[in-house]
This record gives sequence, structure tokens and C-alpha cells, in this order.
Amino acid sequence: MNPLAGYLILSALLFSIGLAGALTRRNAIIVLIGIELMLNAANLNFIAFWRFSEHPEALTGIMFAIFAIGIAAAEAAIGLALIIAIYRHYRTANVDAVGLLKG
Repeated sequence: MNPLAGYLILSALLFSIGLAGALTRRNAIIVLIGIELMLNAANLNFIAFWRFSEHPEALTGIMFAIFAIGIAAAEAAIGLALIIAIYRHYRTANVDAVGLLKG
């Protein structure tokens, strides 16, 4: 098997686990973790395609991955802040129990 195919299979598996976690779980923190898994699967694809490309000296895959990691860190910080605020108001992290987000 081609090493790139192995990375792509691992990435697809990681993305599928993240998608299943984001769609099936009701806890907001688990949903956020699922979204992070999907972002990490995309980063793995960036690195794998960069590594096995014809010009790996171009560093474009690394730059995309670093940019995506920065975006993911900001998304996690904002998501956790929202979850904490919702928990303080509703006393639950269940996304089904929070039906109305009104100030």
C-alpha cells in the first residue's frame, strides 16, 4: 500500500470519528472535541499531501497546517468560552436543553 493512502485512510477515519461525535452527542464539550478531530484530520491531509508531493521543499502544506492550527486554537477558545457562559446561565452543557440563546 502506498504510504499516502495509509495517511488518507487514517485521516478519513479520524474525520469520521469526529463527525460522528459532533452529530450524535448532545454534550457541547464532546461536540467541540468532535469538531477539533475533524480539523486535525484536515491538517493530517495537508501534511500528507505536502510530504508526498513532487516539491516537498515548497513548505505550502506546513504553512496551511500551521494556519489551520491557529484557527483551531481560536475556535476552541471561543467555543469553550461560549460553553462556560451557557453552563453558567442554564446549568447544563446539553445542546438540546439550550433552545433559546437570547440575552
